[in-house]
Parts: sequence; C-alpha cells; structure tokens
Amino acid sequence: MSSSCTGETGEKRSKALPVLPNNENTAAKVPHSKVSRWRAAALILLTALMVAHFVQWQISGSTVSPIEPSEAMQTLSRGAINAGFIFFALAILSTLVLGRWICGWACHVVALQDLAAWMLKKIGIKPRPFRSRLLMWVPLLAALYMFGLPVLNRFLAPPQGEGVIPQFTNHIVTQDFWSTFPTLAVAVPFLFICGFVTVYFLGSKGFCTYACPYGGFFAVADKVAVGRIRVTDACDQCGFCTAACTSNVIVHAEVREHGMVVDPGCMKCMDCVSVCPTNALYYGFGKPSFGTANKVKKTYSLTWPEEIGAAVVFLLSLYAVWDTYQLIPMLLALALAGITTFVAWRTYRLLISNDLSLYQFNLKNGGKVTRAGSIFLVLSLGWLGLTAHSGWIRYHEWQGAKAFEAIHLPDEVALAQANPAQWLSPADKQNIAAGRTHFSTARNNGLFTNVQALSKLAWLEYLGGDAAKATETLADASAHEHGAAKALADYYRGAILNRTGKHAEAITSLDAALKERPDLTLALEQKGEALWSLGRQKDAFDTWSQAVRENPNLPLATSFLAAAAKAAGDDALAANFQARADQLTPNDPLFHWMLGMRLKGAGMDDLADKHFDRAIEMNPRFKAAKRS
Repeated sequence: MSSSCTGETGEKRSKALPVLPNNENTAAKVPHSKVSRWRAAALILLTALMVAHFVQWQISGSTVSPIEPSEAMQTLSRGAINAGFIFFALAILSTLVLGRWICGWACHVVALQDLAAWMLKKIGIKPRPFRSRLLMWVPLLAALYMFGLPVLNRFLAPPQGEGVIPQFTNHIVTQDFWSTFPTLAVAVPFLFICGFVTVYFLGSKGFCTYACPYGGFFAVADKVAVGRIRVTDACDQCGFCTAACTSNVIVHAEVREHGMVVDPGCMKCMDCVSVCPTNALYYGFGKPSFGTANKVKKTYSLTWPEEIGAAVVFLLSLYAVWDTYQLIPMLLALALAGITTFVAWRTYRLLISNDLSLYQFNLKNGGKVTRAGSIFLVLSLGWLGLTAHSGWIRYHEWQGAKAFEAIHLPDEVALAQANPAQWLSPADKQNIAAGRTHFSTARNNGLFTNVQALSKLAWLEYLGGDAAKATETLADASAHEHGAAKALADYYRGAILNRTGKHAEAITSLDAALKERPDLTLALEQKGEALWSLGRQKDAFDTWSQAVRENPNLPLATSFLAAAAKAAGDDALAANFQARADQLTPNDPLFHWMLGMRLKGAGMDDLADKHFDRAIEMNPRFKAAKRS
C-alpha cells in the first residue's frame, strides 16, 4: 500500500487529514447536576459542625467524644461506649437499608476529595480512575484489621479477670477530645494527601476506593440494601449518568444489564439521577444486589502480572510508612501506599512503553522520554527513594523496639542503683546492645525525631551503664513531648539523676514532670529522696506525706516516712508508718531488695538492712547481690 497520495501526474504529495474541532458545541454537553449544590451544602455544614464541636470543647473543657468511626475500636477492645461507636453502628444499619449514602453526604474526607476534583477540573484536569482488581480489597482488609482484630484478640486471650465480652462503660462525654487524633503537624498533611493528592493519582474518591476501612464495611452492607439507583424503560443509554458520576461507577451499563446500580462504590450522590435527560433514573426500593454478579466488564489499568507487582509494592510501602517516626497513622499510611503504588507502576510503564502520558503531560513519545517524562522520572525516583528510606528507618525502629521489649527487668529494680548491671542476664545485655544500635541508627539517619524511640533508647543507655547519655537523651525526648509522655521522660530523667547524685538537677526535672502530671506520685517519691539528700529533711517529709495522701498504698514512700520520723525522734509516728509499710510491702525478695537499695541511697541504713536481711531470708542467693 502506498504511504502517500499520488496525483494524475504521478507526483507524490502530502495531504493533511482533517482535525475535528474540540469544543463543547460539537458534542452533547453533560448537564450540570442540580443535586451537587445540595450535597456541597450538606458537606460544608458537616465541616462547620466539626469546627463548632472542637471550639465548644476548647471553651468548656468537655464535650461529646469524637464522632469518628475509628473510636469504635475502643468499644470493641475495652467496652468504652462512645459517640464514634454509636455513629458507626447507626451508619452501618442505615446502609443495610438505604445503601451507601453516608459516604456521599456525611464524610469530611469525601468533601475534600470532591473539592479537589472540582479544582482540578477548573484547570482542565479531569481525574482518571486507577482501576485495580486486587487493591480494591484493601479497605475491607483494613476494616477487619481495625475492628475485627480487637474482637479476635479478646476472644483468644481475654484480659485477666474479664470475660470475652467486655464490661461496657459510658464514654459519651470526654475531657480529652483530641487524645486519639494526630497532632496538627500530622493532621494537615493527612487531610491534604488523603483529600487531594489521592484524587490526582488514583482518581475521584481514590481514597475511598483504595484506603478507607469504613468504606470496606459500607461496601459489604450496601450489597443487601433495598435502596439503590434504579432505571425505567425511558433510558436511552446516552451515558450522561456515567460521565456525571464522581464515584467511577459505569452507571449506564449497570442499569442496562441489571436494572439498577450494583457497584458497591455507588455513594448515592444522586448526580446521575439529576443529569438524566429522560428522567429514567431514580432512587427507589426493591431487590438488593446481593448475589448478583456484575456483568459489566471494567477496563483495568493493570495487567495481571502488574496486579501482583502492585500488591507487593503496596504492602512494602505500607510497612515502610505506617507508624514510622511514630507519626504516620494507619489511614495516612494506606493513602501513601496507594500513591506509591501508582507512582511505581507509572515509572515501570515509562521504562517499557513506547508512548506514555499523564493527563496533559506527554512523558514518552516514540520510545523517547520527553522533558516532562524526565522530570517525572526524577520526581518519582525521589518519591520511591524516600519511601525506601522510611522503610529502612522503620526496620531499625522495629528491631530496636523488639530488643527493648525482650528485656524484663522491672523499672523499680533498675532505678534502685546507679548501675543495674548485676540484674541483667547475658541475653538482656545482648538485647540492650542491639536495641541501642538500632535506635541510634534510626535517630542518626531519620528525617524526623521519633520521640517514643528516644525514650526507649535512653532507657537502654541507662541499663547499658551510660547514665549521663541517658539523661541527655531523655532531655531531648522531653523537649519534643507534651502532656503525660513529657511527664514520664522528665520523671525517668529525674530518677536517674538521683541515682548519680545530681539531686538539684533531679528536683528540677521532677518538678517539670509534676507540672505536666500532678498525680504522678512516683515523682513525689523521687523528689523527696533528692530533698532528703540535700539536707532539706522537712521538705522531704512534706513531699512524701503528699505522695501518701494522694496514694495511701505506696510502700516505699511510707517506708521513707517511717525512717524520717525515726530520725526526727518521733518513735510513735515512726512505728505507725512502719506498720503500714510492712502491710503494703509485697512478700517478694526482689522488692525487699529494691526497698533496701532506695533506703540505703537516702542514708537510712538501719531500715535498709532490715529489708536486705528479709530478702536474703526469702532467697539466700541475694547474699551475693551488691548493695551499691
């Protein structure tokens, strides 16, 4: 066949092919959904109510617990009935009848995704769905992990003294509204990535499709719902409904094959009903989709080998980012794993394809990588490299935590003397060395600070005999923490400073702990020791007395009071305190030895010797234990 046109004269010439104009007048225009403005109003109102809820808590100090489905985990694991559990239960029950409407009309993340899709369309980009056969199961698997695993764990190993079914308690109202939410530094990127970035890479409602665990349950419940989008004989298969759907449902094909929409991704947004030119679509009640195999064939983005590769990349990415630096929550990790999977797949296609584009960007043309393709390649490799780096850090954090958990020396025993080496087994010493190596590697090479890992590293440094390094690391941890976590870092720092004779510094650190947690009686015990060692005996007595008032069951503080009263010459008061201390002290040789060490450290040798003798009497092996 000739590759060009030839005229009568035999002369070859090129002939330009006609190009169809690309404007809205040459094709039927999809009508604008009249329902979308009502749904936008509902989602805006929802957002306003969420803000008002937060402001009310800030003003009053207590409020209704978060109306967030993830709160249901507390109900299933501990029996704490909260607003989130009630909302989630009612949402699932309503979905069983009305279909999956909660997502479309009452979800703030859907609101962000719809806003992102609208903004992208304004600049000429219509989000394209990334369709995967295997990754569509991620939401359900994530839901089973979040809500099924707590039930299974309780069934297999109920908490001591409790049954399989927890004792339910009322947690509808809370004073600590934000305790289960991430910090603002994490929440803002979370909303941006889950609400906006996922839309660009994975398509409209990409987070719902590949990351939302709540949607995993809603999708299952939707299958038995009698309420769904249905069709009459007036349908002329114009396809406007499919074009208007922001949930990536092939509406016109499904209603043709089944007389209703069967895709559980349908969120009952009603856009398809609104734009139908023949009013053939409607929301109504009838036969559910359960048991109906979807006859509509979807065109998937991935081949089967690519599907398997994508699943592997997703799992590796999820491991790499989930809880890395103790910052990335599960839902954000799922979104990041989905994005990373898309980027890895597109990078792979760029390397093997002759032609490839991403929206308006032509990445490869005729086997040659374009300038846009080169930029994409650099950015994608950078993203994949950061993910791999996070995985490397995550590995060291995990190994460090594993070594940390393998050490079973009680804190009270370790803190009874400056060098607790005599209580450590060879296996403990190996775990301490391994934990310090892994945590130090993560700390020195990480992009962010994992404050929880810092505290664990400090404890391993102390157990390893480096008290000075431990207090330095705990000071760093305290500077990055707040609330109860900061209090614990300051408490342990003060306790270690006490053991090393730096009592004035210890008081400063312990006061910082008590400022965050006034109820931390262990800090009062340690502060009393520091005051006593500095010769401030009355202040020490008052501090120990405060500890006992707040918690009358403290054998160590009561023993300190007995020795202090004895030193002050009040034998009757000393006898009363000692009798109470004897009642509270466990009949355990290690505990007696710990009490002896703490009393000896405060210079209360007579009472200390009594506990040493009692420990040896109970277990003669303590004769060989060091008393300093």
